[in-house]
Amino acid sequence: MAIQWYPGHMHKAQKEVREIFNQVDVFIEVLDARIPFSSQNPLIEEIRQDKPTIKILSKTDLADPAITEIWQTHMEKQSSVKTLAFNTQNSDKREQLLSLIKKMVPEKANSVKTIHALIIGIPNVGKSTLINSITGRTIAKTGNEPAVTKNQQRIKLEDNITLIDTPGMLWPNIENENSGYRLAITGGIKETAFELPDIASYAAEYFLEAYPEKIKERFNLKELPATDMELLEAIGRQRGCLRGGGHVDLDKVSRILIMEYRDNSIGNLSLETPEMIEQEWVQVEIQRKLKEEKKQAREELKKLRRARHRKNKR
Repeated sequence: MAIQWYPGHMHKAQKEVREIFNQVDVFIEVLDARIPFSSQNPLIEEIRQDKPTIKILSKTDLADPAITEIWQTHMEKQSSVKTLAFNTQNSDKREQLLSLIKKMVPEKANSVKTIHALIIGIPNVGKSTLINSITGRTIAKTGNEPAVTKNQQRIKLEDNITLIDTPGMLWPNIENENSGYRLAITGGIKETAFELPDIASYAAEYFLEAYPEKIKERFNLKELPATDMELLEAIGRQRGCLRGGGHVDLDKVSRILIMEYRDNSIGNLSLETPEMIEQEWVQVEIQRKLKEEKKQAREELKKLRRARHRKNKR
């Protein structure tokens, strides 16, 4: 699935992050606990290099807790990375986060020097909610639509800690097609960038495999359908999403499935595991290699044509 959404302010945000890199002591990257890999911007990984990083797994109240723990263990294998699970009910996480920031920058923790913590993440990942929770007041705008924050802002906290907030940043090319679907399912990108039945079909196929009993219970199904389209048809008939002739309205039932996933009506469902990503990335590397081979073949063909053209002119 091709996602066409890379607004100008995101390009500006990326440029600004690069410009202030040397001022930053610690990166705080906010990730969606349901899709920790897919909500991780590869450009941020490139920018931050090996600087101390706290990865906040937000919306843990919507994710599968067992899989969230697996992701935390996986991420903390990197020596410069620590993780913290967070949701809107975790008001007690504030002190834990501030303490962790100081531990990540010990050379400044007990001095009068300011610790600059850059808080970053893709749109609609829960970054603004986290900031408001840390400060105890509404500083950052929140909303269910991606790309609410448009400009960089600095927020002074106690203990000489300054947060630098940035707009949510997507990247121009999502190499892993599965990550594109997961971003769409969780609301990380605007609906104008994709077809709803397309992502609902992807979600239905995954739910049937990973969480069959929760799907069966939520939609009151006596038997589980065998395919994604059969599941959407069954849900559509159960919920009365019918058009003329008794046909299921695919757009309506697709919206029901995606909205009920997003609002946690189906249950705490995560969409990816480290093992899944490892397998998918093998395919991404294969596609990269094929793409490069095709590019080289085209270049060789161009060289051959130019050589023939020069020979014919003699």
